[in-house]
Amino acid sequence: MKRFLGGIFGGATTDDSGVAALYAAIVARGREPHWYLAGAVPDTMDGRFDMIAAILSLVLLRLEADPAAAPASVALTETFIEDMDAQLRQSGIGDVGLGKYVGQMVSMLGGRLGAYREGLAAGDLRTPLLRNLYRGVDPGAAALRHVAEALSDFAARLAEQPSPVIIAGMLA
Repeated sequence: MKRFLGGIFGGATTDDSGVAALYAAIVARGREPHWYLAGAVPDTMDGRFDMIAAILSLVLLRLEADPAAAPASVALTETFIEDMDAQLRQSGIGDVGLGKYVGQMVSMLGGRLGAYREGLAAGDLRTPLLRNLYRGVDPGAAALRHVAEALSDFAARLAEQPSPVIIAGMLA
């Protein structure tokens, strides 16, 4: 919570949680060109947010399967919030409206966690991807298939990795 409040009030934060490499790996994975080219994810601020949130969601879902990874999962979520706070500030949103926007992003992440959890359990990410990644705009069958298969494969590879390897930022 201290890190979250520090981010909101502009205080310096440090990564004493050990998840900086993991968060950097998630962001790098979310910025891979194939999502935007073959997957037709909009290459916009919202599209990049949605893609990073999808990758982050799958990592958080994997970490929640391991009770020993709970502290890292919390720290990873806080790191995401701090990054979104900084991105909003950089885009010109002032302190007055910042809390509202950060709250919306946290809520969006929570909704995505639930939707992707259900999609993975059902073995089909297409419906949650249409709603959350593409925001209701059908990107076409090939693009949707590309992203759904790539994320499903990613989730399967994460399931095979030990939590400490994931936490260290070595994503499958």
